[in-house]
Amino acid sequence: MARPTKSYVCQQCGSVQPKWSGRCDDCGAWNALVEEVSEIGAGGALERSGGAPGRRIELIALDGPLKPIDRLESGIGELDRVTGGGLVPGSALLIGGDPGIGKSTLLLQAAAALATQVRCIYISGEEAVDQLRMRADRLGVRTAPVGLASATSVRDIAATLESDGPVDVVVVDSVQTLFLDALESAPGTVAQVRASSQALITLAKRRGFVIFLVGHVTKEGMIAGPRVLEHMVDTVLYFEGERGHQFRILRAVKNRFGPTDEIGVFEMTDAGLKEVVNPSALFLAERERNVPGSAVFAGIEGTRPVLVEIQALIAPSSFATPRRAVVGWDSGRLAMILAVLEARCGLVLGAVDVFLNVAGGLRISEPAADLAVAAALVSAATGRPLDAGTVVFGEVGLGGEVRAVARAGVRLKEAAKLGFASAIVPGRRVGAEGRDLTLTEISHLAELVALVRADTGAAPSRRRTERV
Repeated sequence: MARPTKSYVCQQCGSVQPKWSGRCDDCGAWNALVEEVSEIGAGGALERSGGAPGRRIELIALDGPLKPIDRLESGIGELDRVTGGGLVPGSALLIGGDPGIGKSTLLLQAAAALATQVRCIYISGEEAVDQLRMRADRLGVRTAPVGLASATSVRDIAATLESDGPVDVVVVDSVQTLFLDALESAPGTVAQVRASSQALITLAKRRGFVIFLVGHVTKEGMIAGPRVLEHMVDTVLYFEGERGHQFRILRAVKNRFGPTDEIGVFEMTDAGLKEVVNPSALFLAERERNVPGSAVFAGIEGTRPVLVEIQALIAPSSFATPRRAVVGWDSGRLAMILAVLEARCGLVLGAVDVFLNVAGGLRISEPAADLAVAAALVSAATGRPLDAGTVVFGEVGLGGEVRAVARAGVRLKEAAKLGFASAIVPGRRVGAEGRDLTLTEISHLAELVALVRADTGAAPSRRRTERV
C-alpha cells in the first residue's frame, strides 16, 4: 500500500513546501500554508521498484498536413472576435472578472444563443435553478433549450456529462465552488481548484465539447486559485469594466486558437449585455468639444482600432504633496510624462494636483497613448483646448523625443471614418491609403507645447495634408 505523504500548499500561489511556516517563501503571504495529504504517485513507485518501461511514443514530422480548425460560432459577434473567430470543440475557456460585472449574464446569453444550433448545459454551483430561470426571463432567453443544473460535486457532474448523451457546450459557474470528495480540503482551496479543473478539462477534451469555467478574482484583479489553472486551459478571458459605467470589456490574455489582447465591447442594459459594433463612436458620443484638458487618442486593442477620449484636470494643491489620480492608465507612465514636460519643456506641474481619466471605463496599456496624455496635460495647464477634430498618438521618450508607433495607418483610417479631419502624429510613421487628413508631424514634446500655446497655423511643426 502506498505510504501517504504530507505537504503544505500555499493557498495564494500554489507552491508546495515540506513543512509549515507562518509565511510562504515564494509569494510572501502570511498564514496561507495548508496541510494536504497525498499518496506516493505511480511514477515514484515505478522508480523505486524498477517496473516495466512505458510504451514507445510515435514521433510525427513537423511539416505534416494541417487540419483546418472547425469553429462553432456563438451568435455573439464580440465573443467570437475575442476567441479568434468562434469556439473550438474540445477547448477549455476560463473567464474571470469582478463580482457582479456580468460574467454569468454573458455566459447565459451565449449558452442561449448556442442552444439554437447545438446542445448546451449550464451548471451553477452558486445559484439555484430558479435563480437561473429568473435571470433568463430578464434577459429574454427563457425559451432557449438550455439544460440547467445546480451542482458542486465534480464526480456527479462528470457522471452526468458521461451518461446523458452527447453535449457540445458546458458552462460551469464557478470553479471555486467545485469539490472532489477524494480530497479533504474545502472547496476553493488550491488543491480542489486544481484537481476539479483538471478532471473537467480532461473530460472535455476526451468527449470533444467546449467548456467554460468561471473563475473568481482576488482583490488584485487576478483569477483566484493556483496559477497553473491558467496554464491548463486553452483561453483565458477577463471581463473588465467599472460599476459606474455601462461599458464592459471582454479581453483575451491567452488564446491557443487566436490572437491575444483582442477585446470585445459590450453595453450593460436592463435586458442584459448588448454588443457594441463600433466602440469608438460610443466612447466619443458624450465628448464635450472645446474643453481644455481633452484629447482623443487613436489606439489599437488587439486587431481593432479604438478611439477614446483622454481627460486631464490640473488644479491648485492644498496639500504639501500634490495628488496624482489616474483612472484607466498607468500611474507610473503619468509620472514619467509629467517629469518630461517639466524637465524638457519647461512646463511646471510639480506643485499642482493632476487628475487623468480615460473616458468610458476602458483601460489603456500601450505606450502610444503617451502623446495624447501629454496633449491633454498641456491643454489643461495652458487653458487652451485642442481642436475637436484632431486625434493624437505617439510614444514619448525620456529625452522628450516623440517616437513612431505600430499600425499608424490603421489608426488614421479609423479616425477618418469617424469624421476627424486632422491628427498629431510622430515625425516618422508608416503611411497608408484612405481619406484625406491634415497631419501635424512633431519630433519633440516641446513642439507639442508650442503647438497648443500658439495660434492656429503658427506652430513650429510640419503640417501637410495626406491620404491615409
